[in-house]
Amino acid sequence: MSMIANLLRVTGEELKMYLNDSSLLEEKLDRVYEQEEDETLIDLDKAWEGILFLLTGQGLADLVESNHPLAKAILGGQTIDENQDLGYGPALYLTPEQVQDINRQIATVSNEEIAAAYNPNAMMEQGIYPEVWDEEALEYLMEYVDVLRNTYAVAAKNNEAIIAFIN
Repeated sequence: MSMIANLLRVTGEELKMYLNDSSLLEEKLDRVYEQEEDETLIDLDKAWEGILFLLTGQGLADLVESNHPLAKAILGGQTIDENQDLGYGPALYLTPEQVQDINRQIATVSNEEIAAAYNPNAMMEQGIYPEVWDEEALEYLMEYVDVLRNTYAVAAKNNEAIIAFIN
């Protein structure tokens, strides 16, 4: 079974509602999944841990206690509800202020710097999901780096929070 990372852009008020009652988040996701297209839900496919590696040089396991400024860009932040499972655990969130900060940091790293961090051998050795890294996979990862950058740019512009989860 695949592990797909998702980012959901929400208003600060929506985030407060989900923190007060996490079942409302599940209802929101059900509505979003029923729609063909919803610009607030972003699918990072299986590229999520590869992107984390490109941005930080580390995998998810190492980022739990990391002080790297971009460690929370995909699956960081606070937990919405420890008892909620959206596929592979609970959803995590970043406040609008945290989104602004990460957006500024991502914007300072060039695509060339990110691409230069690509090391398929190190990624395989560290078990970076989905463990199929080869020379051709960089293009795939860079496509999703652009998706990540755009997601944060739009969320920052709209003063939105981001909810992240894997399903």
